[in-house]
Amino acid sequence: MNLFERVKNILITPKQEWSVIASKEEQHVKVLVPYLLILALIPTISAFIGWGFIGHNVFGVRVALTELGVRYAVIQFISIIAGAYVTAIVFNELAPKYGGTKNFNKAFQLAAYCYTAVCVGGIFYLLPSLNIIASLAGLYSLVLLYLGIKPMMNVPEDKSTTYFVISLLCMIVISVVLSVVLGLILGIKSYGLGF
Repeated sequence: MNLFERVKNILITPKQEWSVIASKEEQHVKVLVPYLLILALIPTISAFIGWGFIGHNVFGVRVALTELGVRYAVIQFISIIAGAYVTAIVFNELAPKYGGTKNFNKAFQLAAYCYTAVCVGGIFYLLPSLNIIASLAGLYSLVLLYLGIKPMMNVPEDKSTTYFVISLLCMIVISVVLSVVLGLILGIKSYGLGF
């Protein structure tokens, strides 16, 4: 799998790419290591540079703290990796309830490739004032999820919308819980949603 081709295809022609992905049985580790871990570095490094060196304005004064950059970088990385695994577990457990096929490797592929938009959009963390754009880029992940449900989890057409809505609600809860827990552990009181 060529990383750049997969990223380009999942973002530009997701419907066709989901068919390609669904046709191959890959262990979750084979998606984690050469794909998700590398992509997760985009928002991680961007958050570190953005919050640690570029900073943001507070009443006209530029504030940049290396320690804050490290904290946000850690939150980004852990949220993406842990989020993908927890989300995959949810996708996997929900599938049979909506007529789909239970398969953790496919569920992890669905979760990991949905995080592509989040990771690529994470480049906007370079400028803390543009963090909202990074979060909005994550909305495209929802499109990727909707298009990937049927080919990856074999959910029937008539139940795919319900599966999508329930999965979306679970993704939001997972994101909020991870953000709050990591924020508390690392001493950051407010952190935006990212999924």
